[in-house]
Amino acid sequence: MKKTTISDVAKHAQVSKSTVSQYLNERYEYMREETRERIENAIEELNYQPNNVARSLKLKSTATIGVIVANILHSFSTQVIRSIEDTLNENDFSTIICNADDDPEKEKKYIETLLARQVDGLIVFPTSGNRELYKRLIDSNFPIVFVDRYVNGLNGDAVMLDNEKAIHLAVEHLLTNGYENIAVLTTSIDTAVVPRVERVEGYKSAMERFDLPIREGYIKSMDPPFLKKGIDELFQLENPPQAIVSGNDLTLMEFLKYASDHDLEIGRDVGLVTIDEVSFAEVHYPSLTTIAQPTFEMGKKAVELVLHKFESEQYDEPQIYRFDPSIIIRKSAEKAGARI
Repeated sequence: MKKTTISDVAKHAQVSKSTVSQYLNERYEYMREETRERIENAIEELNYQPNNVARSLKLKSTATIGVIVANILHSFSTQVIRSIEDTLNENDFSTIICNADDDPEKEKKYIETLLARQVDGLIVFPTSGNRELYKRLIDSNFPIVFVDRYVNGLNGDAVMLDNEKAIHLAVEHLLTNGYENIAVLTTSIDTAVVPRVERVEGYKSAMERFDLPIREGYIKSMDPPFLKKGIDELFQLENPPQAIVSGNDLTLMEFLKYASDHDLEIGRDVGLVTIDEVSFAEVHYPSLTTIAQPTFEMGKKAVELVLHKFESEQYDEPQIYRFDPSIIIRKSAEKAGARI
């Protein structure tokens, strides 16, 4: 079957090819409504499929946004990516998703690959590397938005959780349920990944807020393979913690494995609150109290920002957009005897 061309559409709608082209490129400010309807009907009746490759070259647009995620294993990351993909699809943009595995070199390779494919913008969950590369992109006004983290020293838009508030919610809930000796677990802060650093600092400020001592031995920040050893050190202390705040889903999994291996009953032997809502939180025994991030809203905001940069010639001063966490109270932190 012969493929329908733009000439066929123009002939069927009784207009010129240039008028059809203007319609396809959504330049119809001076086009009569009746003309637009004729072209729309012709496209539908002839089942015309525009040549998007040729069209994108002409418009200098591929209608594609690249998404680079530091570590796709995080439930937070997969939830935000789903929101990003859905929102871009609603706006007729395609998505290319790349997982950097927390490796700056891999991240750099993906950035270069996506730029070579002429993506219209980038949404990035950045590693701690590639600052100079991001700086060049921002200085050239390339549309880029950071999610979950910002890059120190760069003036770029970022969509993030209010990490201090998240930790304060967790600590306050544990105190309300009678726990005072509270430890915090995060993945390593050696690379200065912003959310991890902010959560540790938030833990310290929460201790101060509630007039509790800050015990450095209660702060464990290390990569997942070493967390088991760190957790064991916590419970070998003369005064082991009564409760744990888990900084993300990866530290949560390590703690749950440790608790199972050492017959620690969560909710009886140790209280637990974790940042990030995980799929099994409600069905786990006991059910897990979580600090949830508004992942859908955060993903939607990231898309809104990057498309605005792509579509608008107006320069807006970059800023960090902080989203409020919420606590989902279940059973893992229940204990008689409120402190506050």
